[in-house]
Amino acid sequence: MTTEWMDALVEDTAPIREAMEQIDQSGLQIAVVTDGERQLEGVVTDGDIRRGILEGTDLDAPVRSVMNENPVTARPQEDRQSLIDRMQARRIYQIPLVDDSGCVVDVEVLDDLLKPEVRPNPVVLMAGGLGTRLRPLTEDCPKPLLEVGDKPILETILEGFIAHGFHRFYLSVNYKAGMIEDYFGDGSDWGVDISYVHEEKRLGTAGPLSLLPERPDETMIVMNGDLLTKLNYAHLLDFHRKHDVAATMCVREHETQVPYGVIETDDQYMEGIEEKPTERYFVNAGIYVLEPETLEYVPESEFFDMPDLFEQIIEEGGQATVFPVREYWQDVGRKEDFQRVNGEYEEVFDA
Repeated sequence: MTTEWMDALVEDTAPIREAMEQIDQSGLQIAVVTDGERQLEGVVTDGDIRRGILEGTDLDAPVRSVMNENPVTARPQEDRQSLIDRMQARRIYQIPLVDDSGCVVDVEVLDDLLKPEVRPNPVVLMAGGLGTRLRPLTEDCPKPLLEVGDKPILETILEGFIAHGFHRFYLSVNYKAGMIEDYFGDGSDWGVDISYVHEEKRLGTAGPLSLLPERPDETMIVMNGDLLTKLNYAHLLDFHRKHDVAATMCVREHETQVPYGVIETDDQYMEGIEEKPTERYFVNAGIYVLEPETLEYVPESEFFDMPDLFEQIIEEGGQATVFPVREYWQDVGRKEDFQRVNGEYEEVFDA
């Protein structure tokens, strides 16, 4: 909802020059024409006024003489996406919201609707790994700061979350932590808030959650700091909420082809042969959604991995679900992975 929408209102008896002032001052690039009771009469844009001037209309003439009497409108209860779809289809950038009595109650602007919803959910990024398999690249640089494309891995991850409205971040750091802190600081260069969790010893992929300064009051997302993905984190969060579970694990489908013919048997009798079958599994993708109460199962300052946490949640009667990642996803754990994503980065992330 726009906060200055009432500044765009002008009565139908007002002169065109007043509508011009309204358009310039409101910042909405539109004047919404109403009667004395705020009933919608039409809308006027800068283009409408310019056409009127070209036709010889005097600027002191009533604004109704140049207004569009049949503007596209919407109801206040319509959801955000339907408004976006309608405005893009009609190639309009503003749309008055009109209630059942015909009264204007708001004006939505396409640019505002396209901005991501600001989400209060904290994001914890695990960035303390040693990057042993990437040596010698990680001898002088922590893995999250290795450049893929034209920026560090962790910066691409951060910008992916920012694009979906997330702004509260915790970075769990250990190996060459100072380099990561110097690069990202408090997050102000990206318009977000970044705090740091310092691992004094290796704590696994879930253990650092015990070091958070306080238990979050919102559903949180936890992600390994060496993944590059085009996952829509907002869709992930919505999926988790829809299923009303304690935790969600993102998974990837992994295929393994058996290089031999597999014999199907019933006791000692052969029933058939399946030649080089492909087996499919879901594997952990390193991205998780957790409710705040799940942190009760994380031991204080002890090594604890995410699979351990999920098993504990289930053992205690909690429910967990899985979210299949169909978008681009790549773990940057080995040299060949690093080379692959560098080759793919421009097409995937700069397209």
